[in-house]
Amino acid sequence: MAPQRNIGAGAEAELPEYAGQYHLESCLGSGGMGVVHLARSTSGLKLAVKVVHAEFARDPEFRGRFRQEVAAARRVSGAFTAPVVDADPEAERPWMATLFIPGPTLSEQVKRNGPMAPEQLRRLMAGLAEALRDIHRVGVVHRDLKPSNVLLAEDGPKVIDFGISRPKDSELRTETGKLIGTPPFMAPEQFRRPREVGPAADIFALGSVLVHAATGRGPFDSDSPYVVAYQVVHDEPDLTGVPESLAPLVLRCLAKEPEERPTPDELMRELRSVAASYDTQAFIPAQRTDGSAPKQQSHRTEPAPAPRRRPGRRTVLAAGSLALVLGAALTGLLWPGKGGEGDQGPYTEKTATHVAATAPFTAWHVDPGGVKSGMPRCTAGAGRLLCLRSGTAYALDPTDGTLLWRRTVAEEQTSETPALAGGLLLLPADGGRRVVALDPASGRSRWQRSVPAGTGLRIAGDMLLVAGADRTVTGIDGRSGQEKWRHRLPGRDTPTLTTFAGDPLIHAATASTDGAYTLLTALDAHTGTARWTARLRGTLRPVGSEGGSLILLSDDTAEGVTDAVVRYSPATRTTHRTTLPLALVTPQAAVRGRVVYLLAAGGTLDAVDLGTGKRLWHLETAVSRGSAPAVTAEHVYFSTPDGRLLAVGTRDGRLLGQTSPRLGTDAGQVAGTLPTPLLVDGHVYATAPDGSVFARDGRDPAAW
Repeated sequence: MAPQRNIGAGAEAELPEYAGQYHLESCLGSGGMGVVHLARSTSGLKLAVKVVHAEFARDPEFRGRFRQEVAAARRVSGAFTAPVVDADPEAERPWMATLFIPGPTLSEQVKRNGPMAPEQLRRLMAGLAEALRDIHRVGVVHRDLKPSNVLLAEDGPKVIDFGISRPKDSELRTETGKLIGTPPFMAPEQFRRPREVGPAADIFALGSVLVHAATGRGPFDSDSPYVVAYQVVHDEPDLTGVPESLAPLVLRCLAKEPEERPTPDELMRELRSVAASYDTQAFIPAQRTDGSAPKQQSHRTEPAPAPRRRPGRRTVLAAGSLALVLGAALTGLLWPGKGGEGDQGPYTEKTATHVAATAPFTAWHVDPGGVKSGMPRCTAGAGRLLCLRSGTAYALDPTDGTLLWRRTVAEEQTSETPALAGGLLLLPADGGRRVVALDPASGRSRWQRSVPAGTGLRIAGDMLLVAGADRTVTGIDGRSGQEKWRHRLPGRDTPTLTTFAGDPLIHAATASTDGAYTLLTALDAHTGTARWTARLRGTLRPVGSEGGSLILLSDDTAEGVTDAVVRYSPATRTTHRTTLPLALVTPQAAVRGRVVYLLAAGGTLDAVDLGTGKRLWHLETAVSRGSAPAVTAEHVYFSTPDGRLLAVGTRDGRLLGQTSPRLGTDAGQVAGTLPTPLLVDGHVYATAPDGSVFARDGRDPAAW
């Protein structure tokens, strides 16, 4: 195998001969971040291999972002994307191989053959809606859907290039003044509030892509990206040339407010009413006229569109002021900072500190107000509910929701849930780069300290646990904020730390790059001493502990699914593997006794008996995705993206009750993770996107 050369981006001499085991035959396209090559596997399968430019390969932060791209692409691999075959984000020159899909990009097709006919446009719109439905189902927002990222294969359009997409367990963050996307295909919220971009932004981009396919230009068109940005936010789209049968639907996609746009499922239903059936001819609308071989992905600048409409004087003047705000952010694709981890883990009724109830309980819901957007994240303790939303912390009386105190902690929203340690409320601040400790009774600050970004709040007893990029785990006293111990773990990557109620150990897991094995280490929370270590087959993530055993999920990273539940017993060093009847997409889990409850993307909820290895029951909840389950002896509770709280019976898997949706003005946004319901003294506390916190009697879900 020839070594890869390592010189600057853009030079033909830099092109490597191999990426891993794959021989790179020719260049398919080149962009600012890397080069896409045609390659073949050992069996002769054609692949498209993206190799990162040498200058970016030397940047640790970029490597982390490339790992994120690989993870997102793997998660959405399916019928409407280019499936990921192999990848090595840790190589000297990081690379990712996807299946080569013959066919032009939509950008190339329109440039060479002109606008599409109405029937072709309907098939394109239906195919992209179906693709976005599958992408959103697994919790990913593409955020850069444009003609050059749509391949026209014979069996329908394929969406490619997830370089700036975000998985559901990682909220978007940008540096001040920087935007992410390609201006002619960005939604208004990507300019107005780039930290809060959800699936509806992809629908807006779909509308813009359809206009381009129908006319050769965009609905907002100018030579200046600053003018385009102003038009997107303030002006009405130009749909001249869009077929009358599709124009109303395209206009809905281009609504300024996210909540006014249709979902992918609604789009498909509307398209079925527009045309009773679609013909079955090959999807590619016309053959190439130059005789060249079809290309895979290209990161080149968009081709010149058809003659443009001139912006009015008002648009140009207003856009000039907008340019001062946007600055250089619109000159190309700009990348977000590294996101944080999600919630601390599944709750059981043992997790929450019990809150004394002094009066008969009555259901309530409140919106504390005084805060920005985002879903509140709460914990229970010290006789109150302690919540964080958009950098504002507040305390509520759990009996009726009365606001007890409120204070601003930081400006930046985080996906972390507050935690209690050493009698103090610990809050993430500055995007997870700092921890602030408050007195839960008064909200007064007690201490604060910097921590590595993205480590998350992991609590064991009175200790705050921090994992660094050098694989060092640090124990910090929750009362004082002082470091108590350090322990360096084996492996190459930052470990994932997990703790469980009633288990005195910290479980650190590090999966190998190829997914062949996972290193597990159990640490004593008070001293940092390693109690046991194990190297187990596959990519595993701890989800619970029971009877001295660790319960883990086995993830098939190549397929993006979970295929088994694993019980590891440290005392005997034995492993028991329960294969799931049907592989699940990104499930979240909770363990109670010997039963594990698995809530997967798409809303499937399963109960699996770890003793017998059998599935006890299966329920299709019709929820796109949910929070980690919270479990009692009789009920499984979980929250949904639209703010509902659902209860399912543990005995037979029947849906017993649910609350009404509470979307508010954040309907088009997607949280990185959904807060897990809190179980306290038979009551269930949950939060919603409209900013409300609400409580229900957990013993009677039918009355919700």
